[in-house]
Amino acid sequence: MDNNFSLDSLLNVSAVPQDDRVAAFIAESKNNRSRCYEMSEQMTAAVATDGQAFQQYLDVQSRFDRYTANNALLIMAQKPEAQKIGDYGYWRDQGAYVKRQERNNPILIMEPGKEYEREDGSTGTYYNAKKVYDISQTNARDRLQQAQPEITDAQLVRAVVNNPPVAIVAAEPDQMPEDKGALFEPEESCIYVRKGMSAQEIFRSVTPELALAGFADGDKNYDRNEDAFHAYCASYLLCKKYGVDTQGFDFTHAPEFFEGMEPQEVRGELSKVRDAAGDISSRMAKVLEPNRSQSQRQQPQAQHNREDAR
Repeated sequence: MDNNFSLDSLLNVSAVPQDDRVAAFIAESKNNRSRCYEMSEQMTAAVATDGQAFQQYLDVQSRFDRYTANNALLIMAQKPEAQKIGDYGYWRDQGAYVKRQERNNPILIMEPGKEYEREDGSTGTYYNAKKVYDISQTNARDRLQQAQPEITDAQLVRAVVNNPPVAIVAAEPDQMPEDKGALFEPEESCIYVRKGMSAQEIFRSVTPELALAGFADGDKNYDRNEDAFHAYCASYLLCKKYGVDTQGFDFTHAPEFFEGMEPQEVRGELSKVRDAAGDISSRMAKVLEPNRSQSQRQQPQAQHNREDAR
C-alpha cells in the first residue's frame, strides 16, 4: 500500500478552492443582475411602443398580480407563457422537483436585498437576481395543476362590489349615458350601475370605475380623464384574472400614452395600473377565497361519493 495515499487528497482532487467558488458566485450574481436590468429596459421599450406587446405584458401581469411590474416584464422577456413560478425551495415544499434538463434554464427575477445609505443620506435598497422556475419546468404539472373551483356569476358580482371605496347605486337604463354600464361621480362619491346587465357586463363596467374611485381618494374635484387609461388597463387585468371576456379591449393606441416617457417613468405607470387592480382584487379575495376553500374541501368528498356509487 502506498504510504503517501491520503483519503483527503482523493476527495479533493476535483474540488474547487473556496475562494474560487465565492468569486464564481459573485461573478454569476453580477452577470444575472446585469441581464435583468438589460431585459427590463428592452421589455419596457417594447411595451411602450407596441400595443400588442403592451397587451402581452398585461396578460403576464394578470397571472402574476402579486409580482412587481418590473418582474412581470422580466417573466415576459424569458417565459411569457409561464403560469406558476417558484425557486427550488418552493417546489421542494410542494413535493416536486425541477427537471434536470431545465436546471440551467431559470427565469430570473429581481428581489430586494440589503438596504444602504446614499450619499445624500437617503436609504436605498440593493436588488439581487433570483432564479425561479415555471411549473412546466418541473414534474408538478399534472399533480399540482388542479382545476380552480368555478366562480359563479353571483359570486363574481358579490366580490367585485365588496367593500367599495364609494357607494354603488343601481340606476335605471334611461338615467345612464348610452355608452356607460357604470359611472363614477366624484362629487357624489358613488358609482351608478345600469340595471339589467349580465354578471360579466357588470364586472367590465364596474372595475374601471372602482379604479377611478380609488385614484380619486375622496377628491370631489377629481378629473377622471387623468387616470382613464390606468383604469381601463386595471379593468383588463382583472377581467383576465377572473375569466371575464376581454375581446372588447383594444390597446392599439397605448403607445400614445407612453410617448416621450423615460423607461423608469413607463415602469411607474405600469406599477400604478398593477396597484389599482391589486386593490380591487384584494377586496374580492375576501369574498372568493372562503368559497374556494369550501369548494376544495368538498371536492375530495364528492370524489369519494362517486367511487362509492360504482
